[in-house]
Amino acid sequence: MGDSLGYRAKFAVVAPSTNTSVQPEYDAMRPRGVTNHFARIAIPDTRVTDDASFMVMLNNIRAATTDAVDVAMSMAPDAVVMGMSAETFWDGADGAQAMHDRLVAQTGKPVIMGSTACDAAVQALGGAKRISIITPYMPVGDTQVRRFFEDSGYEVMAIKGLKCASPMLIAHESETTLKRAIAEVDDSQVDAIIQCGTNLAFARVAGIAEFWLEKPVIAINTATYWHALRSQGIMDQFDGYGALFADH
Repeated sequence: MGDSLGYRAKFAVVAPSTNTSVQPEYDAMRPRGVTNHFARIAIPDTRVTDDASFMVMLNNIRAATTDAVDVAMSMAPDAVVMGMSAETFWDGADGAQAMHDRLVAQTGKPVIMGSTACDAAVQALGGAKRISIITPYMPVGDTQVRRFFEDSGYEVMAIKGLKCASPMLIAHESETTLKRAIAEVDDSQVDAIIQCGTNLAFARVAGIAEFWLEKPVIAINTATYWHALRSQGIMDQFDGYGALFADH
């Protein structure tokens, strides 16, 4: 007999302890019979003012990820979902593949990451090649995101880094700020807009923006959770989060 609540799938979701957006956004997209089980990567809410302090934050995440993943495995998940962003883009497409391979070796389970999930989402939505990107990062992080997408065959037309002042404060960015960031990176040559940084609460905004702009606007949390469900053969479709969940 399977899990009484997670009888279709149990996801181990690994996210930084400072992150307050991944859990509510994933839970809002959760179909009946699927359960999300969060393991926290324990990090302090360090001040981020420049590239050097951004790297301090990232290295804190790196140092604590392995232990968090090990804890997550005790509930015997069907798949591991990385509710983190920057590290999944680091060192381009090769770096993303290396991270994926390490996690698969550690867990013995399917692993879903934001970087490759965004790529899969773009392909599902028509394979746009000219993209713009929104992140909460400092320039060092934006450079790595750009590198991943360029390695993957995209032309990055614009990138807007919000330079958030700490990992926890990423979640304090308002929907108005996010709307204005979309307007800043959009123009007629841009075929799709992608948001990175899992603590930006972007899922609802992306669905609204996609309707008005009539082009894909992809929130990383939406793409990652969609990819996780589809990897388990769960094909439920619903409105409110753009064409990705409504049509694919």
